Amino acid sequence: MINKAVLPVAGFGTRCLPASKAIPKEMITIVDRPVIQYVVEEAVAAGIRDIVLVTHGSKSAIENHFDKHFELEASLEAKGKHELLEELRSVVPGDVNIISVRQSEPLGLGHAVLCARPVVGDHEPFAVLLPDVLVDCEGLERNDLAGMLDAYERTRRSQLMVEEVPHELVHKYGIVDTGGEVPGPGESRPLAGVVEKPAVEDAPSDLAVIGRYVLTGRIFPLLAETPPGAGNEIQLTDAIESLRQAEGVDAWRMRGRTYDCGHQLGYLEAILAYGRRHPRYGQGFRELLARYATEE
Repeated sequence: MINKAVLPVAGFGTRCLPASKAIPKEMITIVDRPVIQYVVEEAVAAGIRDIVLVTHGSKSAIENHFDKHFELEASLEAKGKHELLEELRSVVPGDVNIISVRQSEPLGLGHAVLCARPVVGDHEPFAVLLPDVLVDCEGLERNDLAGMLDAYERTRRSQLMVEEVPHELVHKYGIVDTGGEVPGPGESRPLAGVVEKPAVEDAPSDLAVIGRYVLTGRIFPLLAETPPGAGNEIQLTDAIESLRQAEGVDAWRMRGRTYDCGHQLGYLEAILAYGRRHPRYGQGFRELLARYATEE
């Protein structure tokens, strides 16, 4: 059973500027909660109970969000605002642990994951969730992360979650090569490699890596030995390639859909998707959309 998830949240969020100048990009809200909370809820729904935040000194707002705010809770209770109080207390379920470690230098995603090594250890598998991306599994009985964790339990091989993208857009993504054997939704296939932003005519598939991983503990010594790559940073993909050669890695094809909240249009699309079905604000939001749709 995989119990730990690593969430790298130490980056500066330059794609979200100027919104992320003073506020961590992970704290920008989708409807009524920050992006990071949706990602933590995704992990918890998949059965994970230890959330490891790899953070930075300027990102204390994230840690504060998941911490208990005694004074605020006492004030809400005194004012009889019990529904709001319960919502605040449910941000972190009682059986979930939020653990923070610091990435002291911006040395890349691979280095950020490596910073979690003292907490995770080298002998158990763990998940990695990039908080830029929301994975929307509305209508599914179990979310895609849970499905990918199940795939690991069956195969004992590391898993990369992938999503089919339009063929003409493959040049924007890391595209997986599964040797011509394309997995169906909810299935995994052995990975033959990953091609970063290939030309359309050279892409080995239309399946893009989308920021969800299940990795064995062997990734840590490999990361420790990985030299700086693109951008003079330690690249997680370089260590995953070494892991693939050593013990094999699978591509697991998701069933839901993603929203890239690190990009302004992806963020706006996420608000549309989550806002329309929100239990409290959904109806009013749909009315607003209908009103603006008729305006020129």
